[in-house]
Amino acid sequence: MTAQPLGFSGAEAPPDILVIEDNPLEVELTLRPLRELDPKSRITVARDGEEALDFLIGRGAFRHRSGAPPPRLILLDLKLPKVDGLEVLRALRANTRTSLVPVVILTSSDDPRELAQSYQLGANSCVQKPVRPDELRTTLQEVGRYWLGLNQQPPPPASPLVESPYR
Repeated sequence: MTAQPLGFSGAEAPPDILVIEDNPLEVELTLRPLRELDPKSRITVARDGEEALDFLIGRGAFRHRSGAPPPRLILLDLKLPKVDGLEVLRALRANTRTSLVPVVILTSSDDPRELAQSYQLGANSCVQKPVRPDELRTTLQEVGRYWLGLNQQPPPPASPLVESPYR
Protein backbone atom coordinates (compact mmCIF):
# COMPACT_ATOMS: atom_id res chain seq x y z
CA MET A 1 0.00 0.00 0.00
CA THR A 2 1.39 3.35 -0.86
CA ALA A 3 0.46 6.37 1.19
CA GLN A 4 0.34 9.20 -1.28
CA PRO A 5 0.59 12.72 0.06
CA LEU A 6 -2.03 15.00 -1.35
CA GLY A 7 -0.86 17.04 -4.26
CA PHE A 8 0.15 14.30 -6.68
CA SER A 9 -1.40 14.92 -10.06
CA GLY A 10 -1.82 13.47 -13.46
CA ALA A 11 -3.96 10.50 -14.42
CA GLU A 12 -3.48 8.73 -11.10
CA ALA A 13 -5.98 6.11 -10.08
CA PRO A 14 -8.33 7.16 -7.29
CA PRO A 15 -7.24 6.04 -3.85
CA ASP A 16 -8.85 2.99 -2.32
CA ILE A 17 -8.72 4.70 1.07
CA LEU A 18 -8.53 8.35 2.06
CA VAL A 19 -7.30 8.81 5.63
CA ILE A 20 -8.20 12.23 7.01
CA GLU A 21 -6.02 12.73 10.10
CA ASP A 22 -3.86 15.62 11.27
CA ASN A 23 -1.69 13.84 13.84
CA PRO A 24 1.42 12.32 12.16
CA LEU A 25 1.71 9.55 14.76
CA GLU A 26 -1.95 8.60 14.31
CA VAL A 27 -1.43 8.59 10.54
CA GLU A 28 1.45 6.12 10.86
CA LEU A 29 -0.47 3.96 13.35
CA THR A 30 -3.36 3.86 10.87
CA LEU A 31 -1.33 3.22 7.72
CA ARG A 32 0.80 0.36 9.03
CA PRO A 33 -2.06 -2.12 9.65
CA LEU A 34 -3.76 -1.16 6.39
CA ARG A 35 -0.53 -1.78 4.46
CA GLU A 36 -0.23 -5.20 6.11
CA LEU A 37 -3.80 -6.01 5.12
CA ASP A 38 -3.32 -5.26 1.41
CA PRO A 39 0.01 -3.94 0.12
CA LYS A 40 -1.58 -3.15 -3.27
CA SER A 41 -4.20 -0.75 -1.94
CA ARG A 42 -3.70 2.92 -2.68
CA ILE A 43 -3.95 5.14 0.39
CA THR A 44 -3.98 8.93 0.36
CA VAL A 45 -3.68 11.09 3.46
CA ALA A 46 -5.26 14.50 4.02
CA ARG A 47 -3.87 16.43 6.99
CA ASP A 48 -6.87 18.71 7.64
CA GLY A 49 -10.54 19.02 6.74
CA GLU A 50 -10.09 21.73 4.15
CA GLU A 51 -7.45 19.75 2.25
CA ALA A 52 -9.69 16.68 2.34
CA LEU A 53 -12.67 18.56 0.90
CA ASP A 54 -10.53 20.20 -1.77
CA PHE A 55 -9.23 16.78 -2.78
CA LEU A 56 -12.60 15.02 -2.72
CA ILE A 57 -14.66 17.71 -4.37
CA GLY A 58 -11.96 18.81 -6.82
CA ARG A 59 -11.51 22.45 -5.93
CA GLY A 60 -8.59 24.79 -5.25
CA ALA A 61 -5.25 23.07 -5.77
CA PHE A 62 -7.17 19.91 -6.72
CA ARG A 63 -9.28 21.31 -9.57
CA HIS A 64 -7.62 18.70 -11.80
CA ARG A 65 -9.56 16.08 -9.79
CA SER A 66 -12.95 17.60 -10.53
CA GLY A 67 -15.05 14.68 -11.71
CA ALA A 68 -12.48 12.08 -10.59
CA PRO A 69 -13.88 8.98 -8.89
CA PRO A 70 -13.91 9.18 -5.09
CA PRO A 71 -12.04 6.74 -2.85
CA ARG A 72 -13.71 3.46 -1.96
CA LEU A 73 -13.46 4.27 1.78
CA ILE A 74 -12.86 7.36 3.89
CA LEU A 75 -11.42 7.05 7.39
CA LEU A 76 -12.23 10.33 9.13
CA ASP A 77 -10.95 11.83 12.36
CA LEU A 78 -13.33 14.34 13.95
CA LYS A 79 -10.84 16.69 15.56
CA LEU A 80 -9.26 18.37 12.53
CA PRO A 81 -7.78 21.80 11.90
CA LYS A 82 -9.38 24.29 9.48
CA VAL A 83 -12.60 22.30 8.95
CA ASP A 84 -13.64 19.80 11.62
CA GLY A 85 -14.61 16.22 10.82
CA LEU A 86 -18.34 16.73 11.29
CA GLU A 87 -18.32 19.60 8.78
CA VAL A 88 -16.32 17.43 6.36
CA LEU A 89 -18.95 14.70 6.74
CA ARG A 90 -21.77 17.22 6.20
CA ALA A 91 -20.10 18.47 3.00
CA LEU A 92 -19.46 14.94 1.69
CA ARG A 93 -23.09 13.95 2.14
CA ALA A 94 -24.26 17.16 0.40
CA ASN A 95 -22.21 16.41 -2.74
CA THR A 96 -23.63 13.85 -5.18
CA ARG A 97 -20.18 12.51 -6.11
CA THR A 98 -19.25 11.74 -2.51
CA SER A 99 -22.65 11.22 -0.88
CA LEU A 100 -22.50 7.42 -1.07
CA VAL A 101 -18.81 6.89 -0.25
CA PRO A 102 -18.51 4.87 2.96
CA VAL A 103 -17.22 7.07 5.79
CA VAL A 104 -15.90 5.48 8.95
CA ILE A 105 -15.33 7.82 11.86
CA LEU A 106 -12.21 6.92 13.83
CA THR A 107 -12.25 8.61 17.21
CA SER A 108 -10.67 8.31 20.61
CA SER A 109 -13.74 9.94 22.16
CA ASP A 110 -16.62 8.07 23.74
CA ASP A 111 -18.90 11.13 23.80
CA PRO A 112 -22.43 9.88 22.98
CA ARG A 113 -23.39 13.30 21.51
CA GLU A 114 -20.48 13.12 19.06
CA LEU A 115 -21.48 9.58 18.12
CA ALA A 116 -25.14 10.56 17.58
CA GLN A 117 -24.18 13.61 15.53
CA SER A 118 -21.84 11.53 13.36
CA TYR A 119 -24.61 9.09 12.52
CA GLN A 120 -27.16 11.86 11.99
CA LEU A 121 -24.82 13.46 9.44
CA GLY A 122 -24.45 10.19 7.55
CA ALA A 123 -21.46 8.31 8.95
CA ASN A 124 -21.59 4.65 7.93
CA SER A 125 -19.71 3.52 11.02
CA CYS A 126 -18.09 4.96 14.13
CA VAL A 127 -15.13 3.14 15.64
CA GLN A 128 -13.47 4.06 18.90
CA LYS A 129 -9.71 3.69 18.46
CA PRO A 130 -8.24 1.31 21.01
CA VAL A 131 -5.30 2.64 23.00
CA ARG A 132 -3.16 -0.50 22.77
CA PRO A 133 -1.26 -0.77 19.46
CA ASP A 134 -2.07 -4.47 18.94
CA GLU A 135 -5.80 -3.82 19.45
CA LEU A 136 -5.64 -0.79 17.14
CA ARG A 137 -3.95 -2.90 14.46
CA THR A 138 -6.64 -5.59 14.70
CA THR A 139 -9.47 -3.04 14.69
CA LEU A 140 -8.16 -1.19 11.62
CA GLN A 141 -7.62 -4.41 9.72
CA GLU A 142 -11.16 -5.55 10.53
CA VAL A 143 -12.51 -2.20 9.32
CA GLY A 144 -10.49 -2.45 6.10
CA ARG A 145 -11.44 -6.08 5.54
CA TYR A 146 -15.13 -5.33 5.91
CA TRP A 147 -15.39 -2.09 3.91
CA LEU A 148 -13.01 -3.07 1.11
CA GLY A 149 -13.69 -6.80 1.00
CA LEU A 150 -17.16 -7.76 2.22
CA ASN A 151 -19.14 -4.58 1.72
CA GLN A 152 -20.72 -4.06 -1.68
CA GLN A 153 -19.74 -0.65 -2.99
CA PRO A 154 -22.51 1.74 -4.04
CA PRO A 155 -22.93 2.18 -7.78
CA PRO A 156 -21.49 5.34 -9.31
CA PRO A 157 -23.97 8.20 -9.61
CA ALA A 158 -26.03 7.82 -12.79
CA SER A 159 -27.18 11.42 -13.01
CA PRO A 160 -25.08 14.48 -13.80
CA LEU A 161 -23.37 16.17 -10.91
CA VAL A 162 -25.58 18.42 -8.86
CA GLU A 163 -23.86 21.50 -7.58
CA SER A 164 -23.26 21.54 -3.86
CA PRO A 165 -22.89 24.62 -1.67
CA TYR A 166 -19.47 23.17 -0.74
CA ARG A 167 -18.12 23.40 -4.25
